[in-house]
Formats: sequence, C-alpha cells, structure tokens
Amino acid sequence: MLANMVGAILSVLLSGFAIGALARLAVPGPDPMPFWLTVLIGLGGSVVGGAVAAAIFGASNVFDSSGHLFATLLLEIAAATAIVGLYRRYVQRRPLAGPDAHRFPTRGVGIGRLRERLRALGVDPDRLTTPGNASQPPDPTAGDVAAELERLRDLREQGALTDEEYERERERLRRY
Repeated sequence: MLANMVGAILSVLLSGFAIGALARLAVPGPDPMPFWLTVLIGLGGSVVGGAVAAAIFGASNVFDSSGHLFATLLLEIAAATAIVGLYRRYVQRRPLAGPDAHRFPTRGVGIGRLRERLRALGVDPDRLTTPGNASQPPDPTAGDVAAELERLRDLREQGALTDEEYERERERLRRY
C-alpha cells in the first residue's frame, strides 16, 4: 500500500516536471526557476489541459484512444506553456519575444539568490546572452582596440598595471 502511494506520488512529480520542462523549452529565452516551480507549472498545465480535453472529448473518453491521449498531452503542454508565459510576463515582467526575452531575468522566484551566486562566481548575469542575440554589445572597431591598447600601455608605464596584467589584457583584446 505504501509502495503504491510512493510510486503514485513520484509518478505525479515526474510527469509534472516533464510537462513543466517542455513548457519552459517552448518559451524562448532563459527561465531559471526552482525544480518545485517547474513541477507546479507542469501540474497546473496538466489540470488545465486535462479539463479542456475532458470538455472536448467528454470526461469518460479522455483516455479512450491513443489519439485522445496524445491530444490531451499536447493540451497539457500548451496550458503549461501559457502558464510559463504568464509567469514571465507578470512575475518577471519580461517580454515573450524579441531581444529582451533573451536577457537574464531580474525578478522572479529565486532570481535574486541565483544572481548573487553568479556574481560570487565572477559571472555578470546581465551579460549572459545567447550567441547572435541583438542585446550583445557590438564588437569594438579597430580604432577602439587601438585606443584601449594605448591606454593599457600608458597604465603599465605609470606602474598601475604589472607586466602580467598588461599581457593578460592585451590577449583579451586580441580576440577582436
């Protein structure tokens, strides 16, 4: 009896996580959130999508055929995706599309703590973007690099930079 109950609970948690994770993948851009919130979004999507399926197919016919089952699963994922969209729009206050959708959120469940952890690791969360994203700063021009190299040379001559720091900064600029 206890094993059946534990199995049922694990099954519900796993299906909630799977549906919530698929919903998070459907919305472009980063949506960092705790495991439990992903499960809750998945469970919420399952309830809403299951209710829509029951209204369409009839409550006793939702699992009658593999087609009904597949349609129910798609409705559950769609409902969970809508919940993720609502979370992003009204809790994180970020758009669902465009360059700002790919920026790391500044608000939401656990975001403050995650930002602190990233900063402690030396990562600036505001500079985390996807490759090719329009929110990335443009590459510096040759003139910008030359001016920066001249500034570094002056700092080294003044003693503000060691030779090692100067070489490290020069290497960083060489990738442009």
